Amino acid sequence: MKDRITKKEIMRQITKLEDKLKVIKVKSKKGEEFLININAYLKDSKHWLKEKNYILAFESIIWSWAWLEIGEEIKILDN
Repeated sequence: MKDRITKKEIMRQITKLEDKLKVIKVKSKKGEEFLININAYLKDSKHWLKEKNYILAFESIIWSWAWLEIGEEIKILDN
């Protein structure tokens, strides 16, 4: 059972999210607000990764993904 959050996993999630953000389309003003939050959490994740606080880095990247997926679900973001 995997019970550790690794730097490698966080980096994998960051890279995956950055690739997805390259093709995402904003469909409304609310979508722009979501994108701001997505990028803020992404920035936070990178900060915490630099500080070697892998728990907060992982939490931040997960929040970033959550904002993205919710934005897609409610159709204010599209890829």
